[in-house]
Amino acid sequence: MPERPKALVVYLMCGPEAPALAEAAVEAGADIVELGFPFSDPLADGPVIRRAAERALAQGMRTGACLECLAATRERVDCPLVPMTYSSLLEAYGWERFAADAETAGATSLIVADLPAGDRPGLRRVQLVAPSSTDERLRLAAAETHGWLYLVTVTCTTGARSDLSPALAGLVERAREVTDLPLYAGFGISTPEHARAAAELVDGIVVGSRAVEVSEEGPAAVSRYVATLRSALDA
Repeated sequence: MPERPKALVVYLMCGPEAPALAEAAVEAGADIVELGFPFSDPLADGPVIRRAAERALAQGMRTGACLECLAATRERVDCPLVPMTYSSLLEAYGWERFAADAETAGATSLIVADLPAGDRPGLRRVQLVAPSSTDERLRLAAAETHGWLYLVTVTCTTGARSDLSPALAGLVERAREVTDLPLYAGFGISTPEHARAAAELVDGIVVGSRAVEVSEEGPAAVSRYVATLRSALDA
């Protein structure tokens, strides 16, 4: 049986330009688009995504507008769309209401960065685990995750780095022991070299901060960047 192609997840911040950026990313080889819902006090996001969130908030991208952005993106792409948000936004909007409205707008699942595994078990979401996760937490996250398990390669905020985290291999080994679901690695993955190295260990990668930086240059730049990652994963 041929090996399944490695998945490429591209993170983009919600905003007026996001649907066109997502379309460019998918046409260039992205398999999943993660749409960031800006939050004024993010815990997991580094400076690049924080600045993007501040710009989005200045553009009026509150939860309702982000859901509209999600729906507009869904009109242009048919890949899985995964909103990335924080529990405070869902608490304010209403957990069940948000889940229903996001699904209506085209979301495949959700990522709630600061919601621990085990909380809100009825919420269809991708779970995150890190090198610091206990074995018990890892098993719980793997049992509850939707579609794939998100491996955070480092226990710090997002951002491009020079080398792939050496902690990833150990985390992959532990995760493989508790789930057969695809494992996608993110945080600190930004270059084709990172993509190639990660593909030796996991089933897919998530690219965030660098994708957000490139997106500031428009859809054509996103297309070129994503194509380099796709080529690296397929090599």
